[in-house]
Amino acid sequence: MLDTLRWDADLIRRYDLAGPRYTSYPTAVQFHDGVGPFDLLHALRDSAQARRALSLYVHLPFCAHICYYCACNKVITKDRGRSALYLQRLQQEMSQVARHLDRAQVVEQLHFGGGTPTFLSHDELRQLMTDLRQHFHLLDDDGGDYSIEIDPREADWATMGLLRDIGFNRVSLGVQDFDPAVQRAVNRLQSLEETRAIVEAARTLQFRSINLDLIYGLPLQSPDSFARTVEEVIALQPDRLSVFNYAHLPERFPPQRRINADDLPSPGAKLEMLQRTIEQLSAAGYRYIGMDHFALPDDELAIAQEDGTLQRNFQGYTTHGHCDLIGLGVSSISQIGDLYCQNSNDLNDYQGSLGNGQLATRRGLHCNADDRIRRAVIQQLICHFQLDFVAIEQQFAIDFKAYFAELWPQLQACAADGLIRLDERGIEINPAGRLLVRSVCMLFDHYLPLQSTQRFSRVI
Repeated sequence: MLDTLRWDADLIRRYDLAGPRYTSYPTAVQFHDGVGPFDLLHALRDSAQARRALSLYVHLPFCAHICYYCACNKVITKDRGRSALYLQRLQQEMSQVARHLDRAQVVEQLHFGGGTPTFLSHDELRQLMTDLRQHFHLLDDDGGDYSIEIDPREADWATMGLLRDIGFNRVSLGVQDFDPAVQRAVNRLQSLEETRAIVEAARTLQFRSINLDLIYGLPLQSPDSFARTVEEVIALQPDRLSVFNYAHLPERFPPQRRINADDLPSPGAKLEMLQRTIEQLSAAGYRYIGMDHFALPDDELAIAQEDGTLQRNFQGYTTHGHCDLIGLGVSSISQIGDLYCQNSNDLNDYQGSLGNGQLATRRGLHCNADDRIRRAVIQQLICHFQLDFVAIEQQFAIDFKAYFAELWPQLQACAADGLIRLDERGIEINPAGRLLVRSVCMLFDHYLPLQSTQRFSRVI
């Protein structure tokens, strides 16, 4: 399982398909408007009765500057006062959700995402954490995994000190690329010095973990320039790295229309960037976790993958997949038992609903029996690069080969190509296939053949 990755250009050419990232199965593409607030409240009561631990996600959509590559749900504004009404509505949402939970349900994981969470003032951040502690059972002993996304341009030592003081112990910093020409092309000017200052502050203040985000495939990037960025990032010694493939979808994400498509690197150059990045990170001691993620061997994600407990949810790879995930804020997604539900993507609609005393749940789905089987299969493959047929058979009382009989020829073809090892006991993703694990997961996706009009990012 811990074999190093093997780069196989021919295999990549054949299996570098476009498909979902599988932060959930079924994916959010399958959400429909037949799910609303009543479904959420019913699921919350079930969660309270079972006293399941919780993971909270809080979406803070405001940004002072637009990054042209961004595909997040965000509000671009210089007016810092825009956040006041939003925070008021967020507090109302907390109150409505928490009254259906049990105070004994511990919040093991908390994440502030965006947008730019540090768009908020220090007083607003402190009050927001106070409100969360009032409504939910947050830990006070620094034992939880409480993380926040940081734009180094919107933070300083005082900000980091405040975040540590109010309970955060993990940070994720957006970097993307340190090359000035690339930064100008995507409207994100951020120096290495600014980033290093925040990393040093996090270390000095004893944050437990530091993650840095990079993107390859941005305009004006080259294999050599991106390799320099990776070397500078390695020198910062983050505990984790996320190295994302930029998906240029201007028809879906209007800010991307400001990117000159002629400046985008070729597919061959993107592959070289990824190959060199893997070589650089491997030489520096980082382990490939999967799906763009790398971590040092002593990081909790790497340890969880070794001992078979790693999971994946809407927050990415996690050691808290057993928790019920509750999303708060505009566009946020909850996963509670077999219910997925999402708040309105529209800020005015979200704020208006809560202003009228109603939750803003707008869509979602209830997993059926087939969804649960396929979810377990995809989870095992994407987290551990292997699948034990007997474990699935015992968990769901099925005959694996009979249940997935229509897939067997495709799995045999993958095995013949060297993507996987297949026998009567299970599947193992070969070292040359691990970068392409999404392509294997896609075989088990019941809904994917029905989504011919949906645009997805490519695997690599």
